[in-house]
Amino acid sequence: MKIHEYQAKQIFARYGVPIPAGDVASTPAEARAIAEKIGKRVVVKSQVHVGGRGKAGGIKLASNPDEAEQVASQILGMDIKGLTVEKVLVEEACNIAQEYYLGITLDRAAQKNLLMVSAAGGIDIEEVAESTPEKIARIHIDPAVGLREYQMRQALFSAGIERTAVNGAVKFLKALYKAYLDIDCSLAEINPLVLTGEGTLIAADAKINIDDNALYRHPDLAQFAEEGEDDPIEAEAHRRGLQYVRLGGEIGVIGNGAGLVMGTLDEVKDAGGAPANFLDIGGGAKAEVVANALDLVLSDPNVKGLLFNIFGGITRGDEVARGIIEGAKRVDVKVPIVVRLTGTNAEEGREILKSTDLVPAETMQEAAAKIVELAYR
Repeated sequence: MKIHEYQAKQIFARYGVPIPAGDVASTPAEARAIAEKIGKRVVVKSQVHVGGRGKAGGIKLASNPDEAEQVASQILGMDIKGLTVEKVLVEEACNIAQEYYLGITLDRAAQKNLLMVSAAGGIDIEEVAESTPEKIARIHIDPAVGLREYQMRQALFSAGIERTAVNGAVKFLKALYKAYLDIDCSLAEINPLVLTGEGTLIAADAKINIDDNALYRHPDLAQFAEEGEDDPIEAEAHRRGLQYVRLGGEIGVIGNGAGLVMGTLDEVKDAGGAPANFLDIGGGAKAEVVANALDLVLSDPNVKGLLFNIFGGITRGDEVARGIIEGAKRVDVKVPIVVRLTGTNAEEGREILKSTDLVPAETMQEAAAKIVELAYR
């Protein structure tokens, strides 16, 4: 779950991280009132779950309340990478001398959390990692030992952080790591960590992603979820209890089991197609679940063909077949559908589907080749 910058800053503040004075506004008048209360130059920042807000014009300075109101009116309602700005954060502008990056994320390949520090803060860390990776100091964190202070100092010195700022930055890293563990983050970062002209450090921006599977432990944070910020089809899948990820291609994929679905995505790609989604109906899926999945995948206007790949173990082939037929009744199916059924009650399932326009396939490779040929011809 992604949360907004102002929400991430509220969380970091609980751990003693200094943040600029400010508040969130949803109207220009509210932005003006916040700027009046601050009484100094402010920055008005769009609150949307995408990077590059500044480059898109979603972050602007204002010298006084009048300007803050004017700037807020320009930013609110703006479209940034497909997302509409509904809130802005109005906060005291920092007197920036240096900008640093501090972050902790999960390195799945190493099966460890990863500390990252860079003196090249204030811009997309992905861009720095690609163009000048040597500017990022990285240290894997042993889960049995945790992040030690000497490792923090090692990373800060390796990244080229000014010596006068290291002691202060260590305090930020300690708070960042504690917050990361306490609230089950998959990402926690401060970018930029600003060294002001007065020699103080302050978190000028913040980002937190929380593991969805851990939200039951944090009911106070679950309220931060904003469905409107998510992909609409993914949001609908969440409401229906389906494991769905939108991938942007044209070949819809439905299977039972994450590994099987991922393998199917690879086969579709190898056959020359572009997968539209990942959708795992799970083991033992009943006809209602299958119908729901079919309805959901076909709600994506980009889908030109659909591939069912079902390996029957707990999931019964006849149940899947009935679900496909039921789902086809709910929506106006205008794309070809290829079905590969094998395993438990597969024969019964194929018999049920004989009277339909669905295209059968014996193997996963054959199914992928058939759906790509039918969808793109």
